[in-house]
Amino acid sequence: MTEVRTERIGSTLLITIDRPEARNAVNAAVAAGLAAALDELEADPGLRVGVLTGAENTFSAGMDLKAALKGESPEIPGRGFGGLTEAELTKPLIAAVEGFAMGGGFELALGCDLIVAAEDAKFGLPEVKRGLIAAGGGVIRLPKRIPHHLAMEFLLTGEPVTGRRAGELGLVNRVTPSGDAAAVALQLAEKLAENAPLALAAVKKIVRAADGVPDAEAFAAQREETKNLMQSADVREGMTAFAERRAPKWTGE
Repeated sequence: MTEVRTERIGSTLLITIDRPEARNAVNAAVAAGLAAALDELEADPGLRVGVLTGAENTFSAGMDLKAALKGESPEIPGRGFGGLTEAELTKPLIAAVEGFAMGGGFELALGCDLIVAAEDAKFGLPEVKRGLIAAGGGVIRLPKRIPHHLAMEFLLTGEPVTGRRAGELGLVNRVTPSGDAAAVALQLAEKLAENAPLALAAVKKIVRAADGVPDAEAFAAQREETKNLMQSADVREGMTAFAERRAPKWTGE
């Protein structure tokens, strides 16, 4: 789909929202395009990591309000806003944020595992200024990522902060000069791709399973995943490679 472009760079899938004339706002076509791109990432065993960004130095201005007023939905059933915010991906996804990540755009970034942001990027959840709430994950996820009162300031004032300030708050993993977010995100993706794909997927699954449950339940889920990993060819390869002092060759099996 023309609204969302994908490019394979090594074992990373670069996913670009391409509606610069609308500041990469999410309409039905963008949501469908993102869902298709994420399906491509998940289905291809040669792809290990995804990087999500926006065209022409803007991540996403969020929901396309004009399209919404016409009856278009920016959500995919079972997968949430933009086909992403409620999707349970097995592979790591990194947001590379330049320019605006506002409203649903910020929520797309929060739906990723890691965030790289330009120092002058803008993160905000202005939904309350329009009579709405950040229902694409902002109200739920943000208070889990930063201290309560700081999250409430975002949610109740609707005022944005810069990428530099987001870094100070611990919201992003890397803060870059303007224009460098995608390049740094791709470098970070390479580091992730060096690790065992089954282990990366297990980390994500356990983190989800442990969210908000008692420790006993979390450890039970972890034991099951660890048992599966210990039976994998990749674990044997990892141990053998360490003993032989060489880089492992992962198969995902």
